[in-house]
Amino acid sequence: MKIGELSKATGVSVRLLRYYEEQELLAATRTGGGHRSYAPDAPQRVRRIRAFLGAGLPTRIIRQILDCACGAASEVEPCLGGLLHEQLRAVEERVAELQEAREALVGLLAELEGLEGPVRVAA
Repeated sequence: MKIGELSKATGVSVRLLRYYEEQELLAATRTGGGHRSYAPDAPQRVRRIRAFLGAGLPTRIIRQILDCACGAASEVEPCLGGLLHEQLRAVEERVAELQEAREALVGLLAELEGLEGPVRVAA
């Protein structure tokens, strides 16, 4: 399968597919003419990559676990549970930090409201 065909099959841009190769998430062989050629399972692999990226995993982690993924794009081997729980905890910590920052900003804007008149704060 050529890169254009893989792009059409997955809806992922050619540029992004090349990036996945650079990050060692996706492999291609080269034809005699230098064109990329992907294995028949490449669309499924790209869907797995997209699912993991959508879950907020960095490419360095995806590179480590991608070969453990199985079946549909959202299915993974049970041995990955610990790593995925660790990633979830990290995401939850970032969400909590962002919530604290949001509350601090709302407080600052509330102080400004008292000094300069109404300030609208989007929820």
